[in-house]
Amino acid sequence: METTPEKPATIVNVATYLRSMARSQPYKRAVVCPCGRDSQGRVAYTHLTFRQLDIESDCLARGLDDRGVSRGVRTILMVRPSLEFFALVFALFKVGAVPVVVDPGMGVSRMLNCLKESQAQALVGIPPAHVLRTLAPGYFKSVKTFITVGRRWFWGGLTLRQVRSRQWEPYRMAGTRADQIAAILFTTGSTGPAKGVFYTHGVFDAQIRSIRTQFGITPGEIDLPTFPLFALFDPALGMTAIIPDMDPTKPAHVNPERIIEAIVNHGVTNMFASPALLNRVGRYGKDKGIKLPTLRRVISAGAPATPANVEQFCTMLTEDAQIHTGYGATEAMPVSTFGSDAILKETRKLSEQGYGMCVGKPVSGIDVRIIRISDGPIGRWTDDLRLPDGEIGEISVRGDQVTRGYYERPREDALAKIVDGDTFWHRMGDLGWVDKKGRIWFCGRKSHRVISSKKTMFTIPCEAVFNNHPRVFRSALVGVGPRGRQRPVVCIELEPGDAGKDKKGLKKELLALAKASPITEDIATILFHPSFPVDIRHNSKIFREQLAVWAEKRG
Repeated sequence: METTPEKPATIVNVATYLRSMARSQPYKRAVVCPCGRDSQGRVAYTHLTFRQLDIESDCLARGLDDRGVSRGVRTILMVRPSLEFFALVFALFKVGAVPVVVDPGMGVSRMLNCLKESQAQALVGIPPAHVLRTLAPGYFKSVKTFITVGRRWFWGGLTLRQVRSRQWEPYRMAGTRADQIAAILFTTGSTGPAKGVFYTHGVFDAQIRSIRTQFGITPGEIDLPTFPLFALFDPALGMTAIIPDMDPTKPAHVNPERIIEAIVNHGVTNMFASPALLNRVGRYGKDKGIKLPTLRRVISAGAPATPANVEQFCTMLTEDAQIHTGYGATEAMPVSTFGSDAILKETRKLSEQGYGMCVGKPVSGIDVRIIRISDGPIGRWTDDLRLPDGEIGEISVRGDQVTRGYYERPREDALAKIVDGDTFWHRMGDLGWVDKKGRIWFCGRKSHRVISSKKTMFTIPCEAVFNNHPRVFRSALVGVGPRGRQRPVVCIELEPGDAGKDKKGLKKELLALAKASPITEDIATILFHPSFPVDIRHNSKIFREQLAVWAEKRG
């Protein structure tokens, strides 16, 4: 009896997109990096075309493979945004290795714990990374292969120049499948411990397809990705990535002139910007009357961008350009997006009245359900978990771009995942509700809700009431005391440049605003804080846990 041979499994790998772009637009620039300034202060750039990037990553892939950095090898990648960064990432994907990416801005101690937890077998990093591993060798016990990007000093191992194959020939890509692990990306841990998120090749593939479709991105566009991980999508989407002249760990302190310079020099059409960067550049551009006619699309994520922030940046854009406020997380991205036209014309007033922040409808391929709030694990999905539209609950999502779990974190998996037959729902840890148009309204983190003896209060709706005051830059609702009997306290950070005069009078005005709204009428304590602690990835998420400790000490 004859048997039909099985068809070979389809290769799913982000690097296939790069190879395709290298064939369809070989001489277009893939990555552009600033490399200095001349005597007149003009910036000079270096770049790789799509063909060059594909060839460079082939040469690195062959060299890495020969040195044992091969399929399945967990590899810590500690390289700044650069031409080498892009070439290395695609080389690792080509060999089927598993890049381990940790945000250095989270602090040395937390970063080291993440690296130790990953149990990586290889480290590819710039000299400071190798200095760190020589000073703290206990965190790198599992690592057997060390590769230095740049000059090697007193430590052992290889240099990237030694690893790179000198003769190019097309590298045969690893036959990775959609369900196989592609990378481990650590969360910033803004509301808990940093966790390693499993990314499969299928998740990356779904994200690329979703981003391209949702935003109408076409090959040949020029992107300014101010968040390094977003930059990795550019070569796969056929966009030229312009590496910004900035410290990616401090977007709130970026030099706006450098950002605008890059947009103007290269005719940037797309930009990713956290709300903090959006605010800083937008404030500068509005004050200077700057226009950016080539910029068609701005994608903002990492934290809610307020309508005032969006409106401010829009003064630099043409009428047909849009700012898209995206909603998602390391574990699931993108979930939804919402355009600036709708924000400013339809939902702004409602947001300022305390309805929450509208983040739009779910993107194609994502299911969203609002479930009843629970702090414990939910083993299996049942229909009675779901709340009716209009009620605030926990946002849960399902789809191809939703990650399957955390690395070596069974407890966190149990808290975040709900099994539903052959699929699962991911609990975002965020609270929100859905309106009659199917739009999601974000109301804050579940762990940040304040439960008093009278009612439950949610951060984003309550804070909007105080953010309406012209002297308030941002506010933060925190709870003081035991859960169930918490006293709601609002911390206030004044606008930059506000000297803080007549705080007694300002406090009276803010308390009057609170009494005028049913969602804030129980708030009787206002505290002024000089500068809120925020996350290191986007400089936008407020560390309300730290503010709560500070507020409790203030009494």
